[in-house]
Amino acid sequence: MKNILIIITGCLMLMQPGFASAAEKPILKAGDLVVCGDDKVLVYDGPAARRGAAMLKWSWQASEAKGQLPEEYFGMLRSLDDCKPVSGNSQLLITSSSGATLLLDIASKRVRFYAKTPMAHSADLLPGGRIAVANSTHAAGNSLELYDERTPEKVLYKDTLYSGHGAVWVNERQELFALGFDSLLVYRQRDWGTDHPSLQKVRGYALPDDGGHELSPTASGQLLVSTHHHVWLADMQTGEFTPFEPLKNHNNIKSANYHASTGALVYTVAEESWWTHHVYGINPNFQIDVPDIRAYKVRVVQ
Repeated sequence: MKNILIIITGCLMLMQPGFASAAEKPILKAGDLVVCGDDKVLVYDGPAARRGAAMLKWSWQASEAKGQLPEEYFGMLRSLDDCKPVSGNSQLLITSSSGATLLLDIASKRVRFYAKTPMAHSADLLPGGRIAVANSTHAAGNSLELYDERTPEKVLYKDTLYSGHGAVWVNERQELFALGFDSLLVYRQRDWGTDHPSLQKVRGYALPDDGGHELSPTASGQLLVSTHHHVWLADMQTGEFTPFEPLKNHNNIKSANYHASTGALVYTVAEESWWTHHVYGINPNFQIDVPDIRAYKVRVVQ
């Protein structure tokens, strides 16, 4: 790759490859809301949303990946169910319960990784460009799978995870947490510097009730976990579950993003079958309408 020569008000500046100009601004900013459902991802301005205004600032639809993916993938991207900002908020890790996982560059809208992942419900990016995917109930699913972003479609490791719904890498602990129907499992890296990395299960905790669905960090040494009828805070070390008071009377929470130090909460709840046209917030209290999408999950940009 060649260096880039830029002329600015009569001066020459040599830019090294991979460096952005000072004029370039990140698309995602802290507090923005990333919403996914159907075959779309929508990003809403964070400050506007907290005033109750749905100000769309970026969007992507699966059809925009034409020419970047094998044609069969477009049938697997009909029902996006997670859209997690990763890589310093420059990329989105997208899963679809129709059977696929993508790593998407936000600025260029280029697909950087793709894999067939049956009933994928969540994924996270691990050190070294590895990707963990939690797959739900499917003949080829019920699993936790490990990939490398440089090698599309190649499964490096697979473990049983019935009704896999959550995958969260906690960098401070160097641990991966994976949520299933009735358990929260904890993994560590094994043989990570080789061509055959895997994950070693080191702990497992039984859920207080069935139907593990949402798994997200809270910046407090706890994870937020939703089940069919309750929402819990789970201690990462002890596995102790305590009721999450702000959502204690809610069923079918599909996604929840909670910051323990501020009390800020942003969530979605199934209101029409498995989907909704609304995103809700507490501290501050707000609601935005998303009528053009059957929304499943919302993620708050950190």
